[in-house]
Amino acid sequence: MAILGIRRLTYGVDALDQCIQFFSDYGLAKLEADERSALFETRNGAQVELLTLDHPSLPVSALAGIGVHQCTWAVDSDESLERLVKNLKRDHEISDNPSGGVRFVTHFGQSIGLEVFTPRRMSCAPSPFNAPGLINRLNEPRKWIDRPVPKTINHTVWVYPDVNQAFDFYRDRLNFRLTDVQKGFGVYVRADGAYEHHNIFIADGHAIFPQYDGKLRFQHANFGLEDIDEIMVGKNYLERRGYNLEGWGLGRHRISSEAFLYVPCPAGGDAEYGADGDALDDCWRPRIWEAAFGTAIYVHNLPDWLSHQPSWDVGYVTPQTARHFSKSELRDGQPIL
Repeated sequence: MAILGIRRLTYGVDALDQCIQFFSDYGLAKLEADERSALFETRNGAQVELLTLDHPSLPVSALAGIGVHQCTWAVDSDESLERLVKNLKRDHEISDNPSGGVRFVTHFGQSIGLEVFTPRRMSCAPSPFNAPGLINRLNEPRKWIDRPVPKTINHTVWVYPDVNQAFDFYRDRLNFRLTDVQKGFGVYVRADGAYEHHNIFIADGHAIFPQYDGKLRFQHANFGLEDIDEIMVGKNYLERRGYNLEGWGLGRHRISSEAFLYVPCPAGGDAEYGADGDALDDCWRPRIWEAAFGTAIYVHNLPDWLSHQPSWDVGYVTPQTARHFSKSELRDGQPIL
């Protein structure tokens, strides 16, 4: 075990005041702010760092415009960090990260940070569910929530020019585990010391999807809440403050089982409220999914591309299907080996 999950997301922003207001309304705790930067944290201590695009500490990478310019990963010990850095130094330039730990830029242009950090201990107590013939909550109402408080940063999503190159790096150099493959879309991977279904979705920049143009782009970050009730309280809280929440609305993914609500974020991409996702360890057996079938069990605002009932198409990953073959690697529907 070495990487425990996400320590910090560093956003490059062009409307700092608006972004500060957004993350305050979204439920994160503000630690500090000035005219060029701000710092927020979740309940377990994971951080959101906002830097203006002209800030000298903003990481250099292939990512253009606003969004998460660097994900810093929490490493469990100094020994683990030393081991990771020794391996990476063979072909990467390692430098100190102004916010803590070290950072480097991959050969595909993504800035990554590593920092020794132990997430703050915490616990959640969602209300038990009742169902016909099953009573888990007797003479007790459900918990009332005033507003959401994100507990964790569970995962991030970037769009990559070469999905297999990115997957190979996270697997071979940072010891991430493959959890699922979504045909034509990308691969889900988790850190070796994490239990989330995935800590990154490595999306294929050549997939047929809006704004996927083959370039390195940030897509969204997922913030963990206690349950669906807290997600809906968050939705209403933001709506009352005038935020535009047009999109899918409340839904639940089939891949990862997680309930979700995507919120357009002025810092770039979406900020996703998530709850009740699958928890995995190394006994998990990765699956391979038809893209539409894996996307959702249900979606409140059904998009056109999901208007037809998707085919029931899911199986287990084999050595032949462990990689995600993008269009550039296919000939007549078959991988070019």
